[in-house]
Amino acid sequence: MNTVALTGNPNTGKTTLFNLLTGSYEYVGNWPGVTVEKKVGRLRGMQGLLVDLPGIYSLTPLSKDEGVATGYLLEENPDLLLNIVDASQLERNLYLTLQLIEYGKPMVVSLNMVDVAKSRGYEIDAKKLADKLQLPVLPIVARTGNGCEKVREAIKHGGVTPSDLQINYGDIIEQAIDKLSFALSFQTDLTMPKRWLALQFLEGNEVVTTFLEKRIDIGLLDQIYQQTVEQCRKTGLVKNHSSLQPYMRQIRSKVISEIIASCLTQKHRVEKTWTDRIDNIVTHRLWGLPIFLLFMFLAFKLTFEWVGVPLSDLLDGFLGGPFTDWLRVGMESISLSSFLQAAILDGAVAGVGGVLVFVPQIFVLFLIISFIEDSGYMARVAMVMDKIMEMIGLNGKSFIPMIIGFGCNVPGVMAARSIEQPKERLLTIILTPLMSCSARLPIYSLFVGTFFAQNQAIIVLSIYVLGIVLSLILAKLFSIFLLRHESSVFFIELPPYRMPQGRTLIRSTWEKGKGFIRKAGTFIFGGSIVIWFLSYAGPGGLDVSMNDSFLAMIGGVIAPLFTPLGFGSWEAGAALLTGFLAKEVVVSTMNIIYAAPDALSLQSLLESQFTALGAYSFMVFVLLYVPCLATVAVIRKETGSAKWTWFSVVYGLAIAYLVSFLIYEGGKLLGFA
Repeated sequence: MNTVALTGNPNTGKTTLFNLLTGSYEYVGNWPGVTVEKKVGRLRGMQGLLVDLPGIYSLTPLSKDEGVATGYLLEENPDLLLNIVDASQLERNLYLTLQLIEYGKPMVVSLNMVDVAKSRGYEIDAKKLADKLQLPVLPIVARTGNGCEKVREAIKHGGVTPSDLQINYGDIIEQAIDKLSFALSFQTDLTMPKRWLALQFLEGNEVVTTFLEKRIDIGLLDQIYQQTVEQCRKTGLVKNHSSLQPYMRQIRSKVISEIIASCLTQKHRVEKTWTDRIDNIVTHRLWGLPIFLLFMFLAFKLTFEWVGVPLSDLLDGFLGGPFTDWLRVGMESISLSSFLQAAILDGAVAGVGGVLVFVPQIFVLFLIISFIEDSGYMARVAMVMDKIMEMIGLNGKSFIPMIIGFGCNVPGVMAARSIEQPKERLLTIILTPLMSCSARLPIYSLFVGTFFAQNQAIIVLSIYVLGIVLSLILAKLFSIFLLRHESSVFFIELPPYRMPQGRTLIRSTWEKGKGFIRKAGTFIFGGSIVIWFLSYAGPGGLDVSMNDSFLAMIGGVIAPLFTPLGFGSWEAGAALLTGFLAKEVVVSTMNIIYAAPDALSLQSLLESQFTALGAYSFMVFVLLYVPCLATVAVIRKETGSAKWTWFSVVYGLAIAYLVSFLIYEGGKLLGFA
């Protein structure tokens, strides 16, 4: 079966093209670093697989996710390279194209966003570009699908091997390439072109160097490299440094300039685009941050008051009324035992249903996040936050994984791979769990609907902002005391604003939200049964009083610790313990403990257990305490360190206790008890 590798710069529409060619859907975002792992789909209408590689500017990686692309070309053997190029940023995109041509595999070039280029006054002669590259160049608009069938046909025909275009890097470099290629030719297990390997080695590509070190003694290669650098110094090609990369980049840039001159014309000059006009406002040094906070406030108004809550109320009425009645009648009609009826109604339905009623609110929030991503505003948020992030030892790019963490902390932690500096990447990983993920949303919705019905949006916004502020403070402290200072590099592309397509928004929202539903049908279902049994059984046997159950015993052990925080009951303690598995289970546990038939009944019961101040303290504790099990696992995977994984768990618990203590005790002193 043929394998096609889809490559290109960030924000070129690469993942959109992937979806069109495979019919499958992958996470689409409008900022660099969205695709942090290769993704595979089956090509529609043909025998073959399409591999969506991370968006990169060069095969010489700066960040962990960029290394995925180079590593794939080294370790795998794709039959065809499909290189997507942004027509509106042709000069920058062609740098990667030339590096891929040097890889020597058959290629097809998809010239995307020709509509954007035209709106900016540029006209590209695709035929002349194809002649220069000696490759098929196919103009497309991936967002609308225009021209994508021609790409499919080109893939079927196997592309063209770019053997006629070979850049001459000058006598010294070419001699070094020949020597390196000859030395590598004795390694029969190296299937990729030896010239490409030699070029990447001379450029200082660490992924390639590591790859070669595992297979051969590179002492001879290093010797050739050092001799080449010395010769380049003597002839003035290299100055004041020992890297050949700037010189080789300069050679490629000259070739790109010649190509551009032959195929690109500017019909008219656009002084100021709509993107420029909008950016003057939303990235303003004074107004940028307030605009972002206003946008978040409106998002929570839609989620908790205007749209999400009414839909949740309708679903709650159905699950707690007709659905439960139908299920009870059905079980009685088949004479199901009272034990199983209780397990299903009081365990599964109460636990899973108590979480599912919040699905409309979660989907509304995901729809808003998808809009931010697909419109291009996400990159602007990173830019606005850069100055603040710089003060605490990070940069604006670290804020992107944190925003992704609003949806789910797991992909948020994984998105940190796009950060170049190891220190900043590690800090981002251990701080992202402080972002309030969608799993916490049912808890907030339950408590703000009970205690803060008139100010739901502002209360939830305050919790989200608290998570952000605390992450910034902790980043500064960790930068000073735990991790040595490291120079920061921040560059991010600001894509043009686009009105997201309705179909794309719906699919993006569904992809984000279906994991929540899947978790409710599997993990939370099983957890609810276990929690119900712990509440049903005790040392005295089965069907005991809730206060005499195993669950009450477990919660009672830690309950006294939470008394200074305003929620020192065994019920709250038990709910928080189960929340380590998944934060949604906190609501499931409360539904089972209080035997509430619907959300309204549960809210009434909570009013007798919490004060408004204690409820706010509880929500803050849920925000900050230990990450869920899945997040802990991905932190372990991404850091490769048990030490930092335990640190993220312990410091989160400590911060949660301290902040909740200050809020509750401080609130009492101020008369809010």
